[in-house]
Amino acid sequence: MPRFALNITLAFADLPLSARIAAAARAGVKRVEMLFPYAQPANELAAQLEQHGAQLVLINTPADDWAAGGRGCAALPGQTARFQDEFARALEYTAALHAPVLHVMAGLAQGEAARDVFVENLAWASDRAAQDAPGLTLTIEPINPIDMPGYFLSDFDQADSILDDLDRPNLALQFDAYHAYRLTNDVLGTWAQHGHRAAHVQVAAAENRAEPLPGGAIDYSAFFARLDADGYAGVVSGEYVPAGDTTAGLRWMRAC
Repeated sequence: MPRFALNITLAFADLPLSARIAAAARAGVKRVEMLFPYAQPANELAAQLEQHGAQLVLINTPADDWAAGGRGCAALPGQTARFQDEFARALEYTAALHAPVLHVMAGLAQGEAARDVFVENLAWASDRAAQDAPGLTLTIEPINPIDMPGYFLSDFDQADSILDDLDRPNLALQFDAYHAYRLTNDVLGTWAQHGHRAAHVQVAAAENRAEPLPGGAIDYSAFFARLDADGYAGVVSGEYVPAGDTTAGLRWMRAC
């Protein structure tokens, strides 16, 4: 069975972010991910993780314009200086919080110019991480255009092409089964083709992006068995919006 984690940016939404590590620990979850931890000082988060014996497994690069519709800037022409500043900030947080994976968000952009900028920024970032944060893995994630219209990276073949062009040992795929279903309608087939590149996996129900429980359109029992069979050694994180009580919904970690 994979090593499970929970996205606490989406889970325990009735609690302030500062209380969610404790809530996850009380529910028996010791691995967590956070989309954007930057509203809270890194030393405070680090103290909470230590206090509750929890591990932060992933954060995203900043998107301080999220409320205004921004979704990162790594593929935005003319935003290289901003990207480098935000990436440096992310490195500070991954170091303080001992997070092993950093998802680089591409942003809302299209076309060859955006691809060129994305590749250039990823090359710079992977070199910077190799120097300043050895052991840190950077990921890129295809996201379906229904949930995030206009996001630059919206195809697994597109991600493969970029990873092939860069060929960096600290740059990998982030495989979200929910997005894979939305993009291809075939999670197991998409994993078979692209999963060997994955350093982080996320899951949610196909129908409503709630808990990935058995009986849904995505056969998570088969998917988790395939991860085990393929020797996937990373974390599988529930990145979903709980359908009800967060703690009750955690039965998916045992049910599949």
